[in-house]
Amino acid sequence: MSQTEHFYGGPYFVATSLPPEALAGVRTRRILALCLDFIIVCVLSFVIWFGLIIATLGLSLFFVPPLFPLVAFFYNGLTVSGWRMATPGMGAMDLEMRCLDGSRVPFLNAAVHAVLFYLSWMFPPVFLVSLLSNDKRCLHDMLAGVIVTRRPREFAR
Repeated sequence: MSQTEHFYGGPYFVATSLPPEALAGVRTRRILALCLDFIIVCVLSFVIWFGLIIATLGLSLFFVPPLFPLVAFFYNGLTVSGWRMATPGMGAMDLEMRCLDGSRVPFLNAAVHAVLFYLSWMFPPVFLVSLLSNDKRCLHDMLAGVIVTRRPREFAR
């Protein structure tokens, strides 16, 4: 059985059917990917905010809600449900996100995953779930029905 069949074969995409290298270093890489993605979302939010200020001659300051949550919602939803199955930060760290059956994550699941992730920051001990799960999934991964793994070598750029 090839490595690709290990990654994508079988009825469920869980740690028991994954080779050990699929989960090697995932937690550390996710933290680094988060840092990169956070910077990108901050820059995008600032550019949109500044563009709205210029376009409305400052009137948008009174009407525009906080842009960061909206940008993060669409950023995660569009990038994870896209062809690379990863945000740019995750792609830089050779990670990808899939549904438990190995399929591509739909936009709504990816966006809800982002919302659950940001809500998890209000309860930091929730991240300890990752240390207890065999497949290194956080609680927000479990609730969204996704798993983050290393990108298979033959598909990595």
